Amino acid sequence: MKTTQKELAEKFLGYHLEEDVLLLVNAWDAGSARLVAATGAKAIATTSMGVAASLGYPDCQAISVREMADAIGRIVNAVSLPVTADIEAGYGSDLKEILASVNMLVSTGIVGGNVEDSYQRSPDLVDADAFCERIAAIRALTDSLGFHFVINTRTDVFLNKSGDPETRLAETIRRGNKYRAAGADCVFVPDVWEEEKIRVLVNEIDAPINILVNPTNGTGLPPSVARLKELGVARVSFGSAVMKATLALTKKIVEEATMHGTYEVLANSVNPIPETLKAYQMATTV
Repeated sequence: MKTTQKELAEKFLGYHLEEDVLLLVNAWDAGSARLVAATGAKAIATTSMGVAASLGYPDCQAISVREMADAIGRIVNAVSLPVTADIEAGYGSDLKEILASVNMLVSTGIVGGNVEDSYQRSPDLVDADAFCERIAAIRALTDSLGFHFVINTRTDVFLNKSGDPETRLAETIRRGNKYRAAGADCVFVPDVWEEEKIRVLVNEIDAPINILVNPTNGTGLPPSVARLKELGVARVSFGSAVMKATLALTKKIVEEATMHGTYEVLANSVNPIPETLKAYQMATTV
């Protein structure tokens, strides 16, 4: 019997409360989701940039919510794991539009979603109180659907370099606690990788903390998963980094063949392939 959305949501929420860190390697299509699942992952997260890029769009809500929902639906249908989606700023210019978009995305079968407090990577973030209204409205909407949707609120204070550097940690803590009080289950803080800052976030924000592994932003790498567990981090995700690494490898293969007529990068990257290809191909008919 197929596991219900409610059961998957309960399982996913529970992962945030366990001692072990919830590791999420973000997928961008049905095949990559099936491949991640085949490694023994406990859940699947999507990357908005990865999904958009796979369909020929830039990031930051350039893709329509309908196209995003269709792509996410294919991912949900490709795996039996809980799927949480990156729903960016909510795909709407006002709360009514945002709730309509969230409702469409939730109807794909996802059990959680990232909601961010910025638009177009602007350092001028959404007013914290207004964003709390958005969180509370999403919570009320999803509760009315009969299950607990796991809201992962992303604050972009560090990612977008909002405000003075010396105030960013305090502002992140302030926003994180307000978002939690408004109904968020987890607080996501991209572009923080220093151990001491992570320790402060875990201690000062009354919510599970999500740390990002994304060296493509020009940031450093966070501590190992084992060390993050010791620090009390609940969740680690890769964002668009794995998709970018895949594209970077593709570029190297093509450049070598075009410029030198050789195939060493390809030969060194393609093995072992049987199990990997099988896992990917199993999703191509979904």
